[in-house]
Amino acid sequence: MKRPFVTKDQLVAIANEFPTPFHLYDEAGIRANAEAVRDAFSWNPGFKEFFAVKANPNPALISILRDYGCGCDCSSATELMIAEALGMRGEDIMFSSNDTPALDFAMARDLGAIVNFDDISHIPFFEQVAGAIPRTVSCRFNPGGLFKLANGIMDNPGDSKYGMTEPQLFEAFRMLHERGAERFGIHAFLASNTRGNDYYPALARILFELAVRLERETGAHIAFINLSGGVGIPYRPDDEPCDIRAIGAGVQRAFDDVLVPAGMDDVAIYTEMGRFMLGPYGCLVTRAIHEKRIYKDYIGVDASAVDLIRPAMYGAYHHITVMGQQHGPDKSAAPATCVYDITGNLCENNDKFAVDRALPEIEPGDLLVIHDTGAHGYAMGYNYNGRMRSAEVLLREDGSCKLIRRAETPHDYFATLGIAPVGRELQAMARAREANGYHIK
Repeated sequence: MKRPFVTKDQLVAIANEFPTPFHLYDEAGIRANAEAVRDAFSWNPGFKEFFAVKANPNPALISILRDYGCGCDCSSATELMIAEALGMRGEDIMFSSNDTPALDFAMARDLGAIVNFDDISHIPFFEQVAGAIPRTVSCRFNPGGLFKLANGIMDNPGDSKYGMTEPQLFEAFRMLHERGAERFGIHAFLASNTRGNDYYPALARILFELAVRLERETGAHIAFINLSGGVGIPYRPDDEPCDIRAIGAGVQRAFDDVLVPAGMDDVAIYTEMGRFMLGPYGCLVTRAIHEKRIYKDYIGVDASAVDLIRPAMYGAYHHITVMGQQHGPDKSAAPATCVYDITGNLCENNDKFAVDRALPEIEPGDLLVIHDTGAHGYAMGYNYNGRMRSAEVLLREDGSCKLIRRAETPHDYFATLGIAPVGRELQAMARAREANGYHIK
């Protein structure tokens, strides 16, 4: 059984302080996982995890990861600004973008970030908009075709817009070398949310063998190899979690087999995990507000795809635990006696967190925990139907809570339009408080 990182009593207290819906994060879990990642690759002196900011751009969470030596992998000017606001510059930042605007390249150059070129044509474009090629650079590799492991096809890099072909990669290294680059990196992302422990070791072996050929044929010094992301998490209760220590040991075996005999044992290993670093350590807390019985039984909650779009966009599974309410029983271990669709309030029929899901009986007012939203949860939010994105709350190691992002208000929504909601927001919220007992503040 998949259990939340918070108890029912804790959650009731938190929801009394912070109105639902909100994303809740587990500081203790984040720290333990970051330490495990660091330890798994401690055999490599240059190892560095560049957290993928796109997965969760909250500075409070990125600051926790910094305590364990993590840098930032950024994909836009705004994400670069977040890194800079946290005091990061230079090679604490990996800039991995695609179809890159001039402003983004210029900002990456100003911050001294490691630029990870997605396409060979970006090299002269960078020179034009940002000046000289930096001393340290990286290039993104796409081998094309299908990526397979022993247990079958993992993904289809040949259908991906990212990266360079192998001939382009060799030519890009020569171009960059001629333009003054001295330290080179290789980056590749061939599969997403992989299950098992063999993806990183298999990818590492491919990139290590490529690195040996690149260094020999172009004269470029390979300083690091970036395995990027792709290590998955157990979204479903019966999924086995990846073992990051076994993964690290598998990469080490490939390193010893390929790079050490080639005299390249000084190569640093980089990763840029987002999902694995934070995914399991966040959840979306929402409250049941309606039950609708027509051809199916629907439970309407106060969250929507605005807060978590993955089920609507990808059909992704997120486990749901029914916790109950303040004066009711703890339902977190209750038997699943009902079948529901759990829906949000958007005018879209795919705004569903679960379809035909067996769950304990749900009553209006019950708190629900939607698991594994720590990565690609809040970050993918939007404002369709004029719905506001929710707050983010950190459950600290000592059991206290801290608001790390307030909920949006209509004032935020209207600010870019140059008009104001003329006080109606406060009137509506006051009426809502009077109309129900669901602790709306």
